[in-house]
Formats: sequence, C-alpha cells, structure tokens
Amino acid sequence: MISAKKQGRCFIIGVGPGDPELMTIKARRLLTRADVIIAPKGKAGGNSTALGIVRGQVNLENKEIIEIHFPMIKVRLSSVKDQQVTDTWQQAARHILAYLDQGLDVAFPTLGDPAFYSTGFYVQATLQAMRPELIVSIIPGISAMACCCATAGLPAGLGDDVVSVVPAAFADDRLRQILALTDSVILMKVHKAMDRLIRILEELDLIKQAVLIERCGLDGEKIYPNIRKVKNPHYFSTILVRKQSIIG
Repeated sequence: MISAKKQGRCFIIGVGPGDPELMTIKARRLLTRADVIIAPKGKAGGNSTALGIVRGQVNLENKEIIEIHFPMIKVRLSSVKDQQVTDTWQQAARHILAYLDQGLDVAFPTLGDPAFYSTGFYVQATLQAMRPELIVSIIPGISAMACCCATAGLPAGLGDDVVSVVPAAFADDRLRQILALTDSVILMKVHKAMDRLIRILEELDLIKQAVLIERCGLDGEKIYPNIRKVKNPHYFSTILVRKQSIIG
C-alpha cells in the first residue's frame, strides 16, 4: 500500500520587536524545525529585518531561505487594494504552497506580533483564498507596542483606562476624536506624520503626555520625552500618549 504524501505545514510567526532575546521559545523551536523560511523585507535591495532577528537565535544553515519585497504601500481594508500589493501577497502564497506540496514545513517570520498591522495575516488570507482547506498556524510574538511601553516605563492601560491603537495615517478629525475620548493612545506608523501629529497634540494640550520611541528593541533605540525635538524619525517609531497619572 502506498501512503499518501505528507503535506507540509505553514507557520506565520511573530519574532518580536527586534531584540532576538525577546523571541518566544515556541517561535525559536518552530523556526529551528522549519525546512523553509520565507521572509518579508521592506526594500527591494535591502535585507529582511524579521530574518535578521531570527538569525540571532536560530542556525539557518541547511535551510531554504527566500526574501520577498513587500512594497510599503498603505492598505485600506475598505478600499480596492493596490495591484502591486496584492500581486506580492499572491507571489508569497504561491511560494509557500509549492513548498507545502513537497511536504516541507514553511515559516513566515514577521516583526512583533502578527495580530497588529502585520503582513502575515494578508499572506494567510491569500493562502486560504487559494486553498480554503489549508490550515495556517499563527504564532504570537511580543508586540512592538508592548516593547515600547516597557522601554518608556509606561503602561498601555491600567484600572479603567480605555486604550486605542491607531495608525497615524487616520484623518485629522478622526485622530482628534480618538485622542479626545481615549485615556491612552498608541500611535503607530508615525514617521511621515510628525508635523501634523505635533500640531494636533498641541491643540488638545497633550504634547507633554506624548513620548516617542524609535527603533525599539533594535540597535540605535532612542526615547524622546519631548517629541518636538524629533527630526526625521525612523520607520520603526511609535508615540505613546497617556493622559492619566498612575498614582494621584
């Protein structure tokens, strides 16, 4: 009797914010066991930051490694997606399926936690659109925002705080509304929006409650208690805005 060919397994793995020591034990174990690693990178001629984190904990010799450039184009779920973006999701999915069909296990490492603004879930959705019966395992990681809060010594939420996580690309009126109504706000993807964010925070008298963390968990990490002093922040920058003091 001829046994059916083993189907490979696919794992989308959060590898944490940058420091390899913040990668989970489970992430390290699965990445060590994976036959193939398909890693996203932000620049066509650059290297994958997620893969660089993995190298700090996992021996990648004898593994098949593919780095795919995912264009840094805004995705709005309520709008038609850019063709270049969807083409890249499909390219990654085709690579993954080809290896799975050979019986090989594939890991897709992604920065931080896959649940927060990650390429990983777009790849998962594309895979399951192509092959609905496929099971894709999502492995959580320490999020960039959790690392930023720890680095700055500030909680995201305490007591009866209402916490919002907001991409800085939101329209000004929507940002003002969220900042006015929420006790603690984590502003993501702020690097191209500093002038308008500073203006809005000053209007709402929240500028002194704002802290920017740049390259959290990576080499060159910086904390700016006065965000007016920030010039040309790195892509990996987050602003924490906390209205209420912890005691008193």
